[in-house]
Amino acid sequence: MTNKIVPVILAGGQGTRLWPMSRSSRPKQFIELMGDRSLFQQTLERLGGSARYGAPIVLTNAEYRFVVAEQAQDAGIELGAILLEPASRNTAVAIASAAYYALNQDEGAVLHILASDHAIAADAAYYDAVNTAEAVARDGWLVTFGIMPTGPETGYGYIAVGDAVGRGASKVGQFVEKPELAKAEALLAEGGYVWNSGMFMLAARTFIDECEALAPETAEAARRAVKLAKADLDFVRLDAPAFELAPNISVDYAIFEKTSKAAVLPVSFEWSDLGAWDSVWKAHQADAAGNVVLGSALLSNTTNSMVMTNGVHVVVEGLNDIAVIASEDAIFVGHLSQAQRVGAIVKSLKADPATTALTETHKTSYRPWGGYSSVLMSDRFQVKRLFVKPGKKLSLQKHYHRSEHWVVVKGTAEVTIDGIVSTLGENQSIYLPLGCTHRLANPGIIELELIEIQTGSYLGEDDIVRIEDDFGRIG
Repeated sequence: MTNKIVPVILAGGQGTRLWPMSRSSRPKQFIELMGDRSLFQQTLERLGGSARYGAPIVLTNAEYRFVVAEQAQDAGIELGAILLEPASRNTAVAIASAAYYALNQDEGAVLHILASDHAIAADAAYYDAVNTAEAVARDGWLVTFGIMPTGPETGYGYIAVGDAVGRGASKVGQFVEKPELAKAEALLAEGGYVWNSGMFMLAARTFIDECEALAPETAEAARRAVKLAKADLDFVRLDAPAFELAPNISVDYAIFEKTSKAAVLPVSFEWSDLGAWDSVWKAHQADAAGNVVLGSALLSNTTNSMVMTNGVHVVVEGLNDIAVIASEDAIFVGHLSQAQRVGAIVKSLKADPATTALTETHKTSYRPWGGYSSVLMSDRFQVKRLFVKPGKKLSLQKHYHRSEHWVVVKGTAEVTIDGIVSTLGENQSIYLPLGCTHRLANPGIIELELIEIQTGSYLGEDDIVRIEDDFGRIG
């Protein structure tokens, strides 16, 4: 048994309300919104270098497994496990799965449940709150962190603070769904309400006992999913048939609204769930005109606005309360104060076959070996920019419908074609005929960058037959 807290990081969300920067293939927790580290990495870094924490457990889905491992490695944090959820079933079964997994390692485990996409000021007040919450959890309570409100926010749920249970914590009175503005103002005027942060501290055994009593279908699905889980490289795949039987329900509804052991700890450290672009704006230091600019932009006679760009220069003239978010292939423009509506807009885009792709992928796609950007595409040809990390290599593969030309623009490429290995430097090129078995690797110490020109009758990504792969992607 250990006295260390086991962090559990929920990293499977898709973050649609921060479109167009956040897409299902690269959601907000894995992009840089608050500095030069992703939100997931900043979450990990709050855990590092502290004797209070053990190795984190991360729950995510298979699509994000390599970016989780890569970003943890870049942050210098060794993970305890990466549990892969085979389906989206909300937070109740995810936390239950983590609790069962932790109990297999330590019957006395205390879990700190964390979102991977929140902005938190990890100051003394934060760590004091963590220490207090741990003590309350060891007293037998399921603790939720309640943020002291600074205004009538409509993007957060609220918790009513009930009778005191000791150490500054109180019983949970009730949960209030995200309110309309008038309701939020009334709650603040009444007092005794805090924002629902979605962060928890709980003893794994206490949580499982409550889950088995109050949400038995969720508990049984999680128990079997962990029991029948399979190791896959450095990941743990939760059993799909078992996991998929779990109800699609949040931990608030499944457990915290029913249990007599729910406690809330009011805290006052800086926190934001970055749930919409106005939250991102508030989390940054605005200039004298109330503007936040992330990227390349010029604002003239503009106030209380936010501009974020990726690869384009934006100019805004004579506006107030505006959000301009410009990605490689899509631009959102709207009132910053109405940014909560972006989620509904994304649903409309996803429902239209002509725009579905804009909700799923960027022009730049990331892979465990690096990634690629689509530069130009027509019926019979496509131009891509490929980038390969040092020491990484693509799968040994072949195509049935296209041939390729590779031109190295930076670094060193090791190219295998039908068993013959060639080394190419900058400004050198090579031709890959249709049907050849080939592989690209970066043997150097800097990132490899090359231009790929595809020609053929079909250029889809599914025209790849993988013969051998370092990342388990065969076929």
